[in-house]
Amino acid sequence: MSKHLTKRAEDYSKWYNELIVKADLAETSAVRGCMVIKPYGFAIWEKMQAELDRMFKETGHQNAYFPLFVPKSLFEAEEKNAEGFAKECAVVTHYRLQSDPDREGKLRVDPEAKLEEELVVRPTSEAVIWNTYKGWIQSHRDLPLLINQWANVVRWEMRTRLFLRTAEFLWQEGHTAHATKEEALFETKQMQDIYAVFAEEYMAMPVVKGEKTESERFAGADATYTIEALMQDGKALQAGTSHFLGQNFAKAFDVKYTSREGKQEYVWASSWGVSTRLIGGLIMTHSDDSGLVLPPKLAPIQVVIVPIYKGEDQLNIIFDKMSELISSLRAKGITVKFDDRDTMRPGAKFAEYELKGVPVRVAVGNRDIENGTVEVARRDTFEKEIIEQNELVNHITNLLNDIQENLFKKALDYRTNHTTKVETFEEFKEVIEKKGGFVSAHWDGTNETEEKIKELTKATIRCIPNDYAKEQGMCVLTGKPSVRRVLFAKAY
Repeated sequence: MSKHLTKRAEDYSKWYNELIVKADLAETSAVRGCMVIKPYGFAIWEKMQAELDRMFKETGHQNAYFPLFVPKSLFEAEEKNAEGFAKECAVVTHYRLQSDPDREGKLRVDPEAKLEEELVVRPTSEAVIWNTYKGWIQSHRDLPLLINQWANVVRWEMRTRLFLRTAEFLWQEGHTAHATKEEALFETKQMQDIYAVFAEEYMAMPVVKGEKTESERFAGADATYTIEALMQDGKALQAGTSHFLGQNFAKAFDVKYTSREGKQEYVWASSWGVSTRLIGGLIMTHSDDSGLVLPPKLAPIQVVIVPIYKGEDQLNIIFDKMSELISSLRAKGITVKFDDRDTMRPGAKFAEYELKGVPVRVAVGNRDIENGTVEVARRDTFEKEIIEQNELVNHITNLLNDIQENLFKKALDYRTNHTTKVETFEEFKEVIEKKGGFVSAHWDGTNETEEKIKELTKATIRCIPNDYAKEQGMCVLTGKPSVRRVLFAKAY
């Protein structure tokens, strides 16, 4: 397969799809709308998972696992949640196949094996989890209950795109129960903060923290808090959400606790999640026309060493000299690959690791060994330097930190330059169509205006930013009074 990629400026969507396949991250599967995550792509997800899991556990959460199947009656118990996901549900109706007598070697659903109650394949787990919590929570001593699960979910999407929107995807979903509204709200906002820290410090992806409008809330939530990122094509990506569920699920599943005063009270709840969509965000935030650009903290391979040699003797000399470097880097927690494959020329290896976004490449040949130097190249800027071998460990350690910071700064500069304040609807339309990015504008607070703007421009309210102070103004569409700006954008 040719490694040539479509240019981003020519066709951003085609570039994205090609990059995922050519960089060996994922591919479409035999199941409509589903993907196969390949080892290199899954290694990125494992790194994300490890860091997030650590952050969750540091804030007192424990992992558990709940069933993939949800009885339809449980799914229907919280009406808003059921209604919100109904059109995306896959449903199991039978439990057995049998031979088809009219078609040799073929199978059909056994009509006698119809389930007494249909099972929904989970699009989210609130229903089955809250039915379980009813048996776990009796007293204030059982609270707070802080549970997370790493799982797959199914949402029967019609239009799919690798990582961004697939019929089945991997995610984590936290589900917590609390004695008071204040505790549940604190939890909801704390998890939004954790997601923001992860996005910025590990993904090098700047995000805006904010609250969703009523029409964009999670089905069954009283409030939804989000982190919104901006991709290189000027479209926004919802990168993670945290929901304050109030007492909606507690009431739907009759989950009560006995308070310190001996009263029966409904518990308060939150739920929160991020998914493999983050890999799509990672790709679109940093990558370029040459391939992936990965922040060092999430790169499966942080440093690759490519030996340039003739014959096995030279290779052995290079490997012996590099072994100490490899051990020293690994001792610092840095992942290193020594690529001694004899089936590819060095130039082809350089191109492969450039495509795969490996942050640092070290090239070393026979002459380098004699001179006590190596060539070090960084993926984010393509800059190359000749470095003394005895300085390599410190140089690479500092370089990885510099690449991480540079990627964040570059993405932040892009977002800053593509966040535009507007006062009129003409300005609004012009920015959305010609410049893209976030548009900061006044809105009158009504669902009707929000829907009309979406209909006219395809832009939606991404969030009401946490750090936007109250500011008197006039709605960009209706001219009615507005007390603060919100962020609009076209979005994935």
